[in-house]
Amino acid sequence: MASLWRRVANRIQKTRNVLAGGIEQVFAGKGKIDEELYEGLEEVLLLSDVGLETSAKVVAQLRERVRERGISEIGEARQVMQEVSGEILAQGWDPGSVPEPPPGQPKVVLMVGVNGSGKTTSIGKLAWQAKRAGEEVLVVACDTFRAAALEQLEVWANRAGAQVIRSESGADPAAVAFDGVKAGQAREVGLVLVDTAGRLQTNKNLMGELSKIRRVIGKAQEGAPHETLLVLDATVGQNALSQVKLFTDAAGVTGILLAKLDGSAKGGVVLAVADQLGVPVRYVGLGEGIEDLAEFEPREFARALLGSNGEEG
Repeated sequence: MASLWRRVANRIQKTRNVLAGGIEQVFAGKGKIDEELYEGLEEVLLLSDVGLETSAKVVAQLRERVRERGISEIGEARQVMQEVSGEILAQGWDPGSVPEPPPGQPKVVLMVGVNGSGKTTSIGKLAWQAKRAGEEVLVVACDTFRAAALEQLEVWANRAGAQVIRSESGADPAAVAFDGVKAGQAREVGLVLVDTAGRLQTNKNLMGELSKIRRVIGKAQEGAPHETLLVLDATVGQNALSQVKLFTDAAGVTGILLAKLDGSAKGGVVLAVADQLGVPVRYVGLGEGIEDLAEFEPREFARALLGSNGEEG
């Protein structure tokens, strides 16, 4: 079976074409480690939406470690670059830090994101993973303003074999969330996924509604939500930084699900998010199928992003 890095690498080809391909060209064209090499690497990072600050940090740390270790071989320098990137991606990343509910209570995950980020499909994928692991799953539909959104969510929940709680159009989303968590307790499910309406991070009223939903969930079950996942569209590039900051302020984001990574050339932004905001990536979406979701592993992901096409998995 192919290793995780190889499976991920195969699905993020657009980003790899820019990032790994560009890095490969820079290293291949050099017989020695010099200033021109470092400048070329920084330019490649910028083209993949890693951002100015994080690109400079990666190259500075690479330069320092090459000097400290007395490295002269190009291949060794490339390995150090993967090492540095993996460490940046690992900032704040600890799956074991996600709180677990008391026995007999469901784990509650609040899902947030902007319109069109891939939130609905991501909920279906998370539900499918949990069902495959033997858990009962309840999806709570709190987007009460768009009938089409409710219907689409039900389609994905049905594909995953999950139960659904929904309300009438126009109902108070916070009230639906409260009822959904209570229903999850009564039905003794293992996982409750609370969907919310997509919203722009700059809309203060809608962001305030998210804060209310989060508070109400805590009243329905002490300690909930156990996770608040922000679904980020990997194609938005540096705009992701604004989304993470403002959604975290409003909803207490604890982790990121990076969606649509298979269709993006801007996946390098994940390095900037980890470096500048410290919010860990928990999952990556790698395709349109219900099974196309992988748990994030920083060093394996760095290898997938930066590894040579000639490496063996």
